Amino acid sequence: MATRGNNTDCASIWGDFVGSDDEDVSEPAERYDEGLYYPICIGEILVDRYRIEHKLGHGGFSTVWMVHDMFGNEDVALKIMTPGHSGEQEFAAQNMIASAAQDTSCLLLYRETFLLPGASHKYHRVLVFPLLGPSLQTYASSMSTAARRSSAKQLLQAIKALHDGGIYADINSANIIYGLAPFKSGTTIATKYEYLGRPRKMPIPTDEPMWKDGQLVMPMAPHSSLVRETITLADFGLAIKSGTSVEGKIQSPVIYCAPERIHNVDPGFASDMWSYMCIFAELYLGFPMFCGAGHSTAVSFMVSVLGPLPLSWKGSYRGDGQHDESWYAQTRVLEPRLTLEAKVMHARDNISPTE
Repeated sequence: MATRGNNTDCASIWGDFVGSDDEDVSEPAERYDEGLYYPICIGEILVDRYRIEHKLGHGGFSTVWMVHDMFGNEDVALKIMTPGHSGEQEFAAQNMIASAAQDTSCLLLYRETFLLPGASHKYHRVLVFPLLGPSLQTYASSMSTAARRSSAKQLLQAIKALHDGGIYADINSANIIYGLAPFKSGTTIATKYEYLGRPRKMPIPTDEPMWKDGQLVMPMAPHSSLVRETITLADFGLAIKSGTSVEGKIQSPVIYCAPERIHNVDPGFASDMWSYMCIFAELYLGFPMFCGAGHSTAVSFMVSVLGPLPLSWKGSYRGDGQHDESWYAQTRVLEPRLTLEAKVMHARDNISPTE
């Protein structure tokens, strides 16, 4: 059951309405029309307990919200999944990790769960998490070199916890979350917004009225004084047990995907370590080691930076676009300015003596 605050509260307290120019920074509006995302309004209360106070982000199968738990008197995060198999997949993976991993201190696992009735008699799985801050993807560049190195160490410990439990996961910079200092009990919503930014929102644009009111909301941008240097590995919708074969082998974003996965090889512990080293390099360099949204573009960057792929992979490329025969040419000569060594030397020149 969801309820709304009165109109005065909505107008004066729960953020600011903006024009359509800000629409492109939120999730795709059509996914609400299709009954995939659950419509939410800032200030509404879910199941007579959770008051929606801000937006944290979204993924392909969920939206994530900062809420105040009125029973526990604390701020938490709600991840509202899309209905059906894709939405239940993370719930099942979380349960698998909780039973298999001995050390979960660096892993973001749900505290509670419940179901929300949605459109067309479908239900949305909701997972309740501790409230955390921004992702490494959006915030790492604001951290000192020492803090970024600490992030790399903590991430390695989180991956070890998964691997010790016989599990490997989808590891990328968006799934690594920094900690957030909690607000004191009794902190007003106005004070919270001073540190998080007031929600910038607009009604969900649809051709036909939806079954429930909802808003597109820009994610919060917490003040640096709130962000902690601890990191937690999150988003386990694609986590699997060791030895499991999967139909979709290619990881997204592809710049973190091990090249063998683009050549029809199942993910495994080694592919997790490839993803980790991509993030390690990004933390050290200050920018991603590879570029490109398309598979073939990303592979071309990999080869330019690290050298040719194994000749035995030739003929097994399964990504989009066309493969390049030169990827597998063992005599390929790298352009010096593009190599990993050149990137490391450039980054070293930009590090201050103190760091």
